[in-house]
Amino acid sequence: MLNVTLGPLSVQVSHLLVLASLLVAAGVGHLAGRRQQAGIVNVLSDMAWAGLLVARIAFVATWFDLYRDAPWSILDIRDGGFSPWAGLAAALLVAIVHGWHRAALRKPLALGLTAGALAWAAMSGALGTFDNTPRPALPTVALTTLAGEPTDLAALAKGQPMVVNLWASWCPPCRREMPVLAEAQQRETGITFVFANQSEDAATALRYLSASALSLANVVLDPGAELGRAVGSTGLPTTLFYDASGQLADTHMGELSAASLASKLNPLRTRTTFSTKE
Repeated sequence: MLNVTLGPLSVQVSHLLVLASLLVAAGVGHLAGRRQQAGIVNVLSDMAWAGLLVARIAFVATWFDLYRDAPWSILDIRDGGFSPWAGLAAALLVAIVHGWHRAALRKPLALGLTAGALAWAAMSGALGTFDNTPRPALPTVALTTLAGEPTDLAALAKGQPMVVNLWASWCPPCRREMPVLAEAQQRETGITFVFANQSEDAATALRYLSASALSLANVVLDPGAELGRAVGSTGLPTTLFYDASGQLADTHMGELSAASLASKLNPLRTRTTFSTKE
């Protein structure tokens, strides 16, 4: 499952897990520190803000060449461009500094963070997002080309890594990210890009592509939105990254930027290189 729908909102499961873990950490820390009136909610807030800021800065620094021509896009965090390990290191540093200056915080903070980490691991394991089981393989969903011919993802992959973009012409972030994906398709000849239109007919998809002057290969129709259901996504756009063996390597919910797309493609190239050497 990639996301859940809460009214008009589509929220990523990974974000909900982090929020739930923070709530567990806050609750345990409150109970552990209430005798000494050493609550850790403010510390957790500082950790979260520092982690997000440093994670974004580290990501932008890594892919700065792709942000250089549009510096305002650095502020657009909707592309999901964060470096998790840098953010985690910053958050832990904030916790250490708070604990260093206030001895009363050390025990509740340590217990709260431990409880939060265990809650995250348990929930992730229960959802199958953090374990050693094989990653999901290519869905066996019947698709149709714009010419009306039947096909599926395995036939389109041809043994290459694959990027599958779930989109619709009515979806604004889908339209905004499409030029980035189109350019990548032209450039990344060793990776197959597939654009799976969700729940629209060929005339609608063709009309959008013509009006947008987009030249895309592997545009297919998924009239029943079966791909989204198969991978547990109800939101658009959703982009799936499969390695050359057909195993799901990564996912992205929401609009991709050139930098966030490049960060997802890099591991696919690495996996392909290792597979070739073997």
